[in-house]
Amino acid sequence: MSGSARLVFVSVGTDHHPFARLVEWADAWAAKEHGPGVRCVVQHGRSPAPRVAEGHAYLEHGELTALMAEASVVVCHGGPTTIAESRRRGLLPIVVPRSPRLGEHVDDHQERFCARLAASGLIAPARDEAHLHELIDRALADPEAFRAEAGTDSTAAAVRRFGDLVDDLLAARAVRRGSRPRSA
Repeated sequence: MSGSARLVFVSVGTDHHPFARLVEWADAWAAKEHGPGVRCVVQHGRSPAPRVAEGHAYLEHGELTALMAEASVVVCHGGPTTIAESRRRGLLPIVVPRSPRLGEHVDDHQERFCARLAASGLIAPARDEAHLHELIDRALADPEAFRAEAGTDSTAAAVRRFGDLVDDLLAARAVRRGSRPRSA
């Protein structure tokens, strides 16, 4: 992060459903006076661009991760990859899951996923617009409260466990095939 500038980075992900609700909430936050040196960048996808915050429809992966690395605060949809990328950079993401009832997604998997992560303290869920604004303000005022231990994401452990399970299944299958009588 350059100098005393603080970045609030907001990402709605790449799903084809618009997520105007999060863009509007973030833009309303950006419209408030936050003092010098606060920048809000919103990756808005198919949603209308923000009017006040800096907006980008889509970002290349390198641009997205560079903004996350620079960010003081990450606000995102309930996508696992965005949440993991944020945590990998040592930030506890503020998350607004997409709602199928509002046409933001096809089903409620983001809501269910985020409920589990919130129960484990892995995200800071925002219930509504006022709560989102409060969480962003709190994260800027007390950055340590919104830190995650960088690199402690359990993805590597999950991949190893998955690999072990596949190896076990393949070994069991080989044993079953070896024990079957072969036809002539």
